[in-house]
Amino acid sequence: MQVRKIIHVDMDAFYASVEQRDNPSYRGKPLVVGGSPNQRGVVAAASYEARKFGIYSAMPSVTAIAKCPGLIFVRPRFDVYREISTSIHAIFKHYSDLVEGVALDEAYLDVTENKQNIPYASTIARHIKTAIFQETQLTATAGVSINKFLAKMASGQNKPNGLTVILPEDAIAFVEQLPIEKFHGIGEVTAAKMHSLGIHTGADLKVQTLSELTHHFGKAGQYYYRIARAEDDRPVEANRVRKSIGAETSFAQDLSDISLMLQELEQIAQIVEQRLEQHETRGRTLTLKVKFSDYHQITRSKTMLAPISELSTIFEIAKALFELIDLENRSIRLLGISLSKLDNAKQTQVIQLPLFQNGNIIF
Repeated sequence: MQVRKIIHVDMDAFYASVEQRDNPSYRGKPLVVGGSPNQRGVVAAASYEARKFGIYSAMPSVTAIAKCPGLIFVRPRFDVYREISTSIHAIFKHYSDLVEGVALDEAYLDVTENKQNIPYASTIARHIKTAIFQETQLTATAGVSINKFLAKMASGQNKPNGLTVILPEDAIAFVEQLPIEKFHGIGEVTAAKMHSLGIHTGADLKVQTLSELTHHFGKAGQYYYRIARAEDDRPVEANRVRKSIGAETSFAQDLSDISLMLQELEQIAQIVEQRLEQHETRGRTLTLKVKFSDYHQITRSKTMLAPISELSTIFEIAKALFELIDLENRSIRLLGISLSKLDNAKQTQVIQLPLFQNGNIIF
């Protein structure tokens, strides 16, 4: 099988950069897009100036303002972000129809066979970055490699406005030296657990057996086993049908106070509302996910007659499901909310990646 050429394009602090572009008085200042701290809002995006204060997306706005008292808060303008995203995707389609949008500001492209017959994926990535800036006056960072995982990791190496290529012959060495907390798909809590098991780098992860990883991390252990070997055969799926939208939070310390649990649940509901608005959709089935301190996990769901997307309704239903759970002498390490049975007229059929055989790859 021919080795693939995958590009991951990630807009730099997209929502915040759009606001700084459109309002010159915001430029060079710490800014977040999201809800007000006076309304227990949540950060949707942070400018690079704000990130220097340790502010990041999904952080409670009240925490963000405490880190940076002069922080500027701007309400999201998802209609503007969607319009810009549409223009960016038009640029992608100039090179390949195999474009998988992950979010408004992020996409994978398979350019193994591309419309312009350009032999180097890195050349395509440079053309795309230039075209995006000319079209939008915004910068993007790109990663190029042989699969989605490595391309994603590459795009995170040199932000903002960077371009990183991981060649096939360098893939294993790159993964082995990578700190475990930098791996896509390994969050803060999982990284802490890996550290407790003596896993600090990709090389440490690679020496773990599949049975050991599945014992400690369940089904996710299979994913960790493969990426430790730089393996990822997931296709780039054009027009991928999204079946659900949600958010979850793992807690560094298990929660035992119900009021804190409900506070976290409300903030998760806000993130879900933002993502539903971002994707212009609603959902009829709400699922609450709870993982206890002993890693036992349960879900509770409710299906409505009409689709929902409003924060108050999402939180009200999630809270009602939460209150049905027996929490006596139990603490919680994760909470999540998702909506499925999405109501979205733009849903289209998945286009599967064709298989290419008997070829060589050049970057």
